[in-house]
Amino acid sequence: METIENTYSMPRIGDVAPDFEAVTTTGKIKFSDFEPGKWKILFSHPADFTPVCTTEMSGFALEKDTFDGLHTALIGLSIDSIHSHLAWVNNVDEKTGVYFQFPIIADLDMKVSKFYGMLQPNESETAAVRAVFFIDPNHKIRLIMYYPLNVGRNMEEIVRALKALQFSDEHKVAMPLNWKPGEPVIVPPPKTLGEMKERIEDDSLDKVDFYLAKKTI
Repeated sequence: METIENTYSMPRIGDVAPDFEAVTTTGKIKFSDFEPGKWKILFSHPADFTPVCTTEMSGFALEKDTFDGLHTALIGLSIDSIHSHLAWVNNVDEKTGVYFQFPIIADLDMKVSKFYGMLQPNESETAAVRAVFFIDPNHKIRLIMYYPLNVGRNMEEIVRALKALQFSDEHKVAMPLNWKPGEPVIVPPPKTLGEMKERIEDDSLDKVDFYLAKKTI
């Protein structure tokens, strides 16, 4: 895996997730060694003790069982000190009963934020935007979401997208608009004339045409 000293270029879908070492609320971690064999969701928030961020981090915490069931580890980040993180986690727990068990990176030097393109100058030079990186067990970045500072993320969409990625990997299919588990999926289009003929003659699929066919798994 790449190390943080090599480059600050913004990662893209399909890239190997940049590696780093960082101090977090659960101790120091090396990202490439963190929860091996699991999917990872790395997400940033602008600042501790802010209202939108509190609702978002609480949302991740409340879905812990869901992410555990999807064999996925969570790791948060903001450009705050470890002391600020700890105080915020404690405050939210005291005020709402929601406890942030997942590690939160204290990215005071902004290295991880820059490495993952979380600092976007036209939005803010000192606060990370609301980025979400979906990283598979092979350390490949599979999906990236960016939100501005003033718009909270949609937890249902984050979970739906994770399920779609995992289902697609397992069954080698694609997902149509608004797909949810249990709904029909898109089978790969034919790549040869022979495959196209077979597709046209296949009555087991729900077909709009040979290039757009669905099935229920």
